[in-house]
Amino acid sequence: MKRENAQALLRAYARFFAASFRANLRSAMEYRTNFLIQVFGMMINNAAFVVFWSFLFAKTGALGGYRFQDVMFLWALSSSAFGLSNVLFGNARQLSELVRQGDLDVYLLQPKDVLVNALTSKTIVSAWGDFAYGFVVLAFLGFDPPHWIMFALFVVSGALVFTGVFVISESLSFFLGSSAGITGAATEFILSFSLYPEGIFPSGMRWVFYSLVPSGFIVFLPLRVFRSWSPGLAALVLAVSLAYAFLAAGIFRAGLKRYESGNRIGARD
Repeated sequence: MKRENAQALLRAYARFFAASFRANLRSAMEYRTNFLIQVFGMMINNAAFVVFWSFLFAKTGALGGYRFQDVMFLWALSSSAFGLSNVLFGNARQLSELVRQGDLDVYLLQPKDVLVNALTSKTIVSAWGDFAYGFVVLAFLGFDPPHWIMFALFVVSGALVFTGVFVISESLSFFLGSSAGITGAATEFILSFSLYPEGIFPSGMRWVFYSLVPSGFIVFLPLRVFRSWSPGLAALVLAVSLAYAFLAAGIFRAGLKRYESGNRIGARD
């Protein structure tokens, strides 16, 4: 009975998630020209760095043990993971504002989980360009189908880590009043470290990539698996991504107990 109830709950949330995604996509596509401009604009912005790295590797050869193909993998995976996080969970970096303004009231009235409801109620249009960019780069590099499957899997795991970090930092607003600055700093740190070869950083600071700034679980360990298949490393990456998701949910729920209603009257379609 418990198993059947759990399966029914999962199906219900899957339907809810799909419905939220369709609603967000329809909303974004209402202004189709603007949607396409933002998507392709972001892809062009990211593509500019391909030119930069191609010239750099033409001059230096390998850099920190990384080849041009390796660095392009870092860019592709971090871009698509970051993009997927913001496409599916567009409010992940807005939770602090929702808490500060008392706008969580709307989600408290809904029958679904407050966090899931809040996260999936918005999509970031430009993030579609980030998401697509990684797959375009992968096609450019000419990888075979098994690598495409691995890449897609790591995009999902990376998106969970990104979302987990965003939710954790934004949930601090329950305790601090506002944590938007913390989220901005966390985003910059993760992206900055994820886009450059791990080998160029001093060995003494690499522990940071697997603790405070989880770039190691977003791109560096996936790259090792991409180079040489390792079930153990792949399982570790997936386990850590789920751990971030559960930790984020736990911290949010702990903070929600301190939430003071803004007495907002509103509803979602």
